[in-house]
Amino acid sequence: MSALRRRLAGDPRAASPSPDDSSRDDSSRESSPLPPAARRAQEQAGEGFKVVSKSKLDKLGELGKKGKGGKGSKRRSVWIFGLGGLFGLAVAAFFAGNSEYVPDLTSLSEMNLDSILDVLPAGLVKDAQDLQKHERDAVNYDSFAVGLHARSQGVEATHPVIMVPGVISTGLESWGTEQDSRQYFRKRLWGSWSMMRALVLDKALWKKHIMVDKVTGLDPPGIKLRAAQGFDATDFFITGYWIWNKILENLATIGYDPTNSFTAAYDWRLSYSNYEVRDHYFSRLKEHIELAHRLSGRKVVLLSHSMGSQVLYYFFHWVEAEGYGGGGPVWVDTHVDSWINISGCMLGALKGLPAVLSGEMKDTAQLNSFAVYGLEKFLSRSERAEIFRAMPGISSMLPIGGDAVWGNRTWAPDDRPGQNGSYGMFLNFNKRNLSSTPENLTVNESLDFLMDQAQPWYREMVKSNYSHGVARTRNEVEDNQMIPRKWINPLETRLPLAPNLKIYCFYGVGKPTERAYYYREDRDPLSALNVTIDTTYTNGKADHGVVMGEGDGTVNLLSAGYMCSKGWKIKRYNPAGIPIKVYEMPHEPDRFSPRGGPNTGDHVDILGRSSLNDLILRVAGGKGNLVPESIHSNILEYAEKVQVWDDE
Repeated sequence: MSALRRRLAGDPRAASPSPDDSSRDDSSRESSPLPPAARRAQEQAGEGFKVVSKSKLDKLGELGKKGKGGKGSKRRSVWIFGLGGLFGLAVAAFFAGNSEYVPDLTSLSEMNLDSILDVLPAGLVKDAQDLQKHERDAVNYDSFAVGLHARSQGVEATHPVIMVPGVISTGLESWGTEQDSRQYFRKRLWGSWSMMRALVLDKALWKKHIMVDKVTGLDPPGIKLRAAQGFDATDFFITGYWIWNKILENLATIGYDPTNSFTAAYDWRLSYSNYEVRDHYFSRLKEHIELAHRLSGRKVVLLSHSMGSQVLYYFFHWVEAEGYGGGGPVWVDTHVDSWINISGCMLGALKGLPAVLSGEMKDTAQLNSFAVYGLEKFLSRSERAEIFRAMPGISSMLPIGGDAVWGNRTWAPDDRPGQNGSYGMFLNFNKRNLSSTPENLTVNESLDFLMDQAQPWYREMVKSNYSHGVARTRNEVEDNQMIPRKWINPLETRLPLAPNLKIYCFYGVGKPTERAYYYREDRDPLSALNVTIDTTYTNGKADHGVVMGEGDGTVNLLSAGYMCSKGWKIKRYNPAGIPIKVYEMPHEPDRFSPRGGPNTGDHVDILGRSSLNDLILRVAGGKGNLVPESIHSNILEYAEKVQVWDDE
């Protein structure tokens, strides 16, 4: 949030992804990859292709100069501060737990935007409108432009495309008809303003709907929440906040529509096995792929983002296994041309562990004291931990590979020279803050600590659905092919026997990402938790108890990049020798775009990145052979240090 405020206010620091990347300039920004002939022609002409027109870039450049200081910048800052204060007061009122201190808000139902604008100074309103226009220009920089350029180069719809979204990006709507649910029938209780209204006005009922049954892992009695379907399920999270919309725009520009492209949305709260038990999700995905292949005569291209990559990896095992999908060992090779793995958390997301341990992440640990007070009044840490635990799908992203991947007490593969302490110490406990002090814990030990702290129903759910170890021999890997709880783990199972499949790994780098934590005893007598992030601890890389490392802001570099750059080069994990291409995208956000602009590497905003959209179109258009390798991070160095060895 502070970075967003700095970016809107014109602070030049907001353009720097991290201290390690401060030396980069605009020359490091990539343009869309071109065929060799087109590239040679451009080199001879002495100019390079830009997705954004020169006039628009010049316009944005003038805006950048205008935003560096002066009267306009100060007035914008005053406006942002003023509206922020109003919003803060409203949020504080909503968050207050005692009705004595909550003002009567019924009058707000009569208030519209015009009535708000009437009471604001005319100068502030004009600045607000100008700023909104500037942001809209930056956000809409590439609507259809990437697709139009690809089409001009002969790229057209070729392979059917099926998109598997990530965690929390799919809307969930209520289909319950019991008394409590009728008011929300076919309204989204996740991924819309209806969610916000329900959360604010009836928190207990919203929690009842959003959490699955703690014993069965399915619908609670009388509750029926289902994943929204179609493109509307994933194009926007809430109005104005796009997720897959820019990809859909550019796919449409080269000839895609609902007849040759599909979205395979799922209820991300469930454990993967329950996707099939309740919704027959994997059966329907299998039939979608087979039908698309049969009607088009061409194999399918699968796109997955974030947790969707784990879901798709699980599907590859399910679809071939006897007694499950039953497709046999050649099914993937027969029906799938390519898998585009976008920001896939193949080895989990480290921030998932503190989420279920104490209901916290950096986003909550680094809030100011007033915001923390409001948040705690609204959803306490114990409530947040309970909600996360009662969404079994979230726990699929607990870190995989243990100490072999994430390090031990003295060392981690991604430690940097001169670093203050090793990343291998994942949970660090300040002795001064604990009456019964546990040892500092590695990732393996942290998982055990989580199980000790959690309720029996949560322990049983995790252990029966997921596995986090390493298989070190080919025989062990093959044995695991028929154990469903191993199917999310690429270090315990293998890729399909599909030598004609092609895998593309596209992910962002250069954005600080949660890597380790400092904890203390939770002394709140009303809390059901034993520990909490020590937000008073700031030292070196630790900021408010959170230590940052390399990644895309959500998924660590080792998780996004290890299997693609090294793990799937080990024969026991890829016996068919499936080719894998890695294309890393440095995080170089534009100052005037709240979503980062055409060169963002952020975990979610990367879906709107120009070069990512260009690469997707080329693979879908049958020109994936033109996609180059592009590595900007130290992933190859780190991957060699991961203690997962080739036994061949």
